[in-house]
Amino acid sequence: MGSLKDWISSQLVSMSLVSSRPLSGSDSFFREEPSHEGFDGQGAAHSNTSLTSPILPDTSPSVGNDQENQSNPSRQHVVVENSDQSRNGSDKKKMDPLVRIDDLQVKFLRLILRLGLSQNNLLVAKVLYRIHLATLIRAEESDLKRVNLRSDRARAVAAEQEASGLPEMDFSLRILVLGKTGVGKSATINSIFDQRKTVTNAFRPGTDHIREVVGTINGIRVTIIDTPGFLPSSTGNFRRNKKIMLSVKRFIRKCPPDIVLFFERLDLINASYNDFSLLKLITEVFGPAIWFNTILVMTHSSPALPEGPDGYPVSYESYVRQSTDMVQHHIHQAVSDSRLENPVLLVENHPQCKKNIIGEKILPNGQVWKSQFLLLCLCTKVLGDVNTLMKFEDSIQLGPSSASHMPSLPHLLSSLLRHRSVVSPSGVDIEVDESLLSDTEEEDEYDQLPPIRILTKSQFERLTKSQKKDYLDELDYRETLYLKKQLKEEYRRRMEIKLSKEKIFASNDNSDRQQASQESAVLLPDMEVPPSFGSDCTAHRYRCLVTGDQWIMRPVLDPHGWDNDVCFDGISLETAMQINSNVFTSVTGQMSKDKQDFSIQSECAAAYSDPSGTTYTVGLDVQSAGKDTIYTFHSNTKLKKLWRNTADCGVSLTSFGNKCYIGAKLEDTISVGKRLKFVMNAGQMVGPEQVAYGGGIEATLRGRDYPVSNDNVSLTMTLLSFNEEMVLGGNLQSESRLGRNLRVSINANLNSRKMGKICIKTSSTDHLQFSMAAAFTIFWALLQKKAVKSTSHE
Repeated sequence: MGSLKDWISSQLVSMSLVSSRPLSGSDSFFREEPSHEGFDGQGAAHSNTSLTSPILPDTSPSVGNDQENQSNPSRQHVVVENSDQSRNGSDKKKMDPLVRIDDLQVKFLRLILRLGLSQNNLLVAKVLYRIHLATLIRAEESDLKRVNLRSDRARAVAAEQEASGLPEMDFSLRILVLGKTGVGKSATINSIFDQRKTVTNAFRPGTDHIREVVGTINGIRVTIIDTPGFLPSSTGNFRRNKKIMLSVKRFIRKCPPDIVLFFERLDLINASYNDFSLLKLITEVFGPAIWFNTILVMTHSSPALPEGPDGYPVSYESYVRQSTDMVQHHIHQAVSDSRLENPVLLVENHPQCKKNIIGEKILPNGQVWKSQFLLLCLCTKVLGDVNTLMKFEDSIQLGPSSASHMPSLPHLLSSLLRHRSVVSPSGVDIEVDESLLSDTEEEDEYDQLPPIRILTKSQFERLTKSQKKDYLDELDYRETLYLKKQLKEEYRRRMEIKLSKEKIFASNDNSDRQQASQESAVLLPDMEVPPSFGSDCTAHRYRCLVTGDQWIMRPVLDPHGWDNDVCFDGISLETAMQINSNVFTSVTGQMSKDKQDFSIQSECAAAYSDPSGTTYTVGLDVQSAGKDTIYTFHSNTKLKKLWRNTADCGVSLTSFGNKCYIGAKLEDTISVGKRLKFVMNAGQMVGPEQVAYGGGIEATLRGRDYPVSNDNVSLTMTLLSFNEEMVLGGNLQSESRLGRNLRVSINANLNSRKMGKICIKTSSTDHLQFSMAAAFTIFWALLQKKAVKSTSHE
């Protein structure tokens, strides 16, 4: 169902057709209480020629008589196939949606033959494919073979019935016309019927009240509801336009139209075009569903083409595409949904318009617009009836969908199960400190190394290749040992400070000792300095003590941002501070803002470390989701009772809109030696009438030089259960240094649904390796392109 919904609402504009549904599918369009505000005292009037009642039970596809209208062709089909069936069997077939879809498909093919169009036409092929796909979705397994057979027989049955002229068709079209005054609505109606049905005037509006115009085109009964034109968008015209719309809405309430034609003048659309307020008012009065059945009619489609950047007139196709895209963009803004794409009909009503040899008006691109009008109306009508029979109305809705932004339980559960490391204000992971704890009592290897002579560049160049390698390896080895020594000393220093502060806080004269231990910034006395800086002069000194800032702020670079000069559309913030000896906090976040949207992602956490080894953590995560915000409160408790084992339990509460999601998890970490670590977790996330379960196990093997170098290999196995479906997944992640100047990161995952991904990232400071990576990428892209070409050729 979801794929059909996406497929129906995402079609191209250029001579394509959006799947439509009857306007009765929108509650806001037909079931709204009638307004007491009217347009004029006349109400709904009728034209003097070819008039009919606005209620047509035999031809109108209204909600009340939809079943009766669409059962008649089904009865004819049953008589043709088997005239000896009993009345009970015939009634059962008429109630079968597949039989009624077959009748509708045969009727559509007969109309295509009557119009002299080929069944291989692009729009015809799309409609037939959608009908077939819709029947496959609704059909049961036992009916799939019957659907395929009937789809193949529909063309033959349509040709046979159209040749014999039996049974007669009762197909009709009911069309609503909307648009501003002076765009050519009445003139287009006259051109459709090839006779003067309505009054037109070049200097004043030709239609001042709602009326129906009825006629027959190629044996098809067409009823057009002509309406007064809207005034241009402005504050003063708002009330009058709304009166017209409410009058039209009351007129079509009992007998809704099949198709809506929205008129615009092609020659008046330019960069200053802005009818958003009028389109928004139409959407509010009639409901977003009105745009499902709407065809954009562009009148005056033979204008003088404007000049392009090169001084020559632009092509007709590009001019039409640019103008229609502008109108479609404003419709997207009015509906708040960019998935909708309306078909476009180009119309020219000028008496001097070019005609073909049989007298039909043609456009500059050679197209006969009247036959295209009939084809678009037939396709829209048929697809709307199919949606009604298959009951797709409720699954197709326009507007900002809140369901598309609702967080999924598996995603929230994965976020809860994610291992969160506690970071100290110095930026060092506490788990790294614990891994170094066992080495604090050992003697540093760096102090035992003999001194080494650092070579100059000329001396290094005189070495042999093997000597250069040994020399560089020795430097790397000494650098690693030196960094380990620095980390250990830093850890010892912080432990000493922590112990000294605990003694100070425990003593009775706490305030006196704190005041004595604090260091204050003191200004240095003025001194005479030279007038300029120089490397030979050491008299220059800073005149105040500068402390390090705990807040780190960076701009966010967006090359495609709206600020073309700076390209900075956001800011990132990061800080970590220690409140007292056992409590510290951290805040990280990023905010971005463009002309329309504002987004924020932040993580705030506070941790309390008990001297017994227990750590309590609370945090708040904020994340933007469209125009809404997701708030997640989480709390964790780490218990370290054993030297190599750490237990962790946590809960989370997520709020999004009016719904809340509650989760809980258990986690256990086991360290084997200094390099191997196992992490096992399990959790549950509960939402409104939904529950998700999950868990996993992860094994991580660190490099020998950890934590100086971040070389590691990790293997993760996860299990997720949601909506009575279980998914098993595996992930392999590796990061290592293959050489002195090359680092490689590999990430591969695969699940039980046979979906996976492999990602390889390399970073190097060697130009040769850069060129090899680029050459491999280009070679792989060429192979993929060649494979695609060969597949398409086959």
